[in-house]
Amino acid sequence: MHLFPGQGDFSVSALVASVHAVPGLRTAVREVFEQVDTVAAERGLPELGPRLLGPHPPSGRDLAHATTGTAQLALFGASVAIHRALSTAYGAPSAAVGVSFGEIAALTAAGVFAVEDGARAAHDLAVALTFCPGGLTALACSERAAHVLLEEAGATEAVVAVVNDERSVVVAGPVAALALVEKAAADRRTAAVRLRLPFSSHHPALGHAAEAFATAVRAYPCHDFRFPVHSAVAGRRYGPADDLSARLADCLVRPAAVPPVLNQVLAYRPGALFEAGTGSALASSARTVLTAALVPAPPVHAPLAEPGFPW
Repeated sequence: MHLFPGQGDFSVSALVASVHAVPGLRTAVREVFEQVDTVAAERGLPELGPRLLGPHPPSGRDLAHATTGTAQLALFGASVAIHRALSTAYGAPSAAVGVSFGEIAALTAAGVFAVEDGARAAHDLAVALTFCPGGLTALACSERAAHVLLEEAGATEAVVAVVNDERSVVVAGPVAALALVEKAAADRRTAAVRLRLPFSSHHPALGHAAEAFATAVRAYPCHDFRFPVHSAVAGRRYGPADDLSARLADCLVRPAAVPPVLNQVLAYRPGALFEAGTGSALASSARTVLTAALVPAPPVHAPLAEPGFPW
C-alpha cells in the first residue's frame, strides 16, 4: 500500500540525500523529472531534474521562493518517483491512499493521468492556491478538541481542514482567525504550529478557486485505474463514474480525514504500507490509526526518513 501525502511535509534535503544513496531512486527521479520538466518548460518554470540530481541542488527555501508552482512540481515528481522506486523494489501496490495534494500523484501513479498531465494538474492547483488567502495551523489534539478550541477562540472563519489521527489535526482560515486559535491553544497548553504554506485550503470559502481548478483539470484525459485509489477527502475509493476533476477540486473546499480511509484499506490485507513522500508525518498517523484497529497492524514505513531502509 502506498500513501501519498499533502504539501505540509516535503523535505528537499531528504530527497536529495536519498537520490545519491539509492541508485533505484535516482533512476526513477531522472525518468519522472524528464517528463515533469517538459511541463515546467511549457509553463515557464525552471527545470528541476538536473538540479535535484546535480552537485548544487535547490533548498526548500529556493523552491518556495521560485516561480509559482515550482515547489508543487517538485513534490509531485518526488512522490511519483518514490512510488516507482518502491514498486521496483517491492512490487506494485495493491492500492493507494491520497491525502489532499497527494491525490494528484496517487492518481498518476495508478495510471489515471499521464505523468505530464499530472504535472499540469499540480501546477494548476498551485496557481489556484494563489487565490486562497489565509493559512494552515497544525494542532496536537483530537478533532473534537479542535472544534472546542475554535469555539473558545471565537474563530468563526476557521475550520477543521485535515484530521490526521486522534492526536493531530490541521485548521484552516484567515490569518487573524488562526492567531485566535493559536492563542486559545497556548492557553490550553495544546501545541500549535503554523505551517509554512502561504495559503488556506480545505475551506468552504474557496469555491471560486475550486471551480477554476476543476475546469483546468477537466482538459486532461483520464485512463483506467491500474490499482484502487482511496481519497481522504472523498472518504472512499474512487471509481470509473467519478468526475475526478471535481473530486480533486473538492480538496480545496472539503476537509480531509485520514483515519477512515486507512481503516478501509485494511480490507486489502496489505503486507506493509509505504509513504510515497519525503517525510514521515503520514506514516506516523498511519501507525497511530492502524495500531488502534482491531486487527494486527501491518508495518508502516517512511523510506526517505528511515536510515538504512532496505531498497
